[in-house]
Amino acid sequence: MKFAVIVFPGSNCDEDMYHAVSEVLQEEAEMVWFEEADLDEYDGVLLPGGFSYGDYLRSGAVASVSKVIAQVREFIAAGKPVLGVCNGFQVLLEMGELPGAMLRNRDLKFICREESLTVEQTDTMFTSSYEEKETISLPVAHGEGNYYCDAAVLEKLKENRQIAFTYKNNPNGSTGNIAGITNEAGNVLGMMPHPERAVEELLGNDDGLRIFESILTHWRDVHAVNN
Repeated sequence: MKFAVIVFPGSNCDEDMYHAVSEVLQEEAEMVWFEEADLDEYDGVLLPGGFSYGDYLRSGAVASVSKVIAQVREFIAAGKPVLGVCNGFQVLLEMGELPGAMLRNRDLKFICREESLTVEQTDTMFTSSYEEKETISLPVAHGEGNYYCDAAVLEKLKENRQIAFTYKNNPNGSTGNIAGITNEAGNVLGMMPHPERAVEELLGNDDGLRIFESILTHWRDVHAVNN
């Protein structure tokens, strides 16, 4: 499986994402500059965290209309997996590929620590390696991670089983304790916690690795590829 790690001006978690896939998952990955992107040769797209374009206007707003986005939309429409983490989640929201919006954290402070999450769904291409209602721990690092949606959208997310992860102890005020959601088709996941920073026991935690393993398992099943 071959992943594209999209790099915007201001991305700062791209190297972590690349390491998680190429060194830990041991699958092919390339850093793809947003202006030079040709996504035809890739099987998965990773939108990393950081501060794309300095978070001007709103976090992810400028990146959401950059050159590569038309191809990302085509990639999504083709049913291929797209994972957006932190700023990547914000970009997906600004694109309209995921419902809702991101606000400043409830306490108006940047949060950088590990948080306990509940795995709400395991029937997605991103979460199949977890147990439903399993508690995992992932790092968060954001100032604008307060996910907001209105009551109607929240109800729809629940009905469609699009809520992938929730916070045990909501650190930022997110509606419904939401930490990560998928699109209705199930091939896009946006989440604020950083799975790419939790892929090795050497660093004290590998709970995030199973997201990448789930993507790989799904791809192998679809393409009938053996380990």
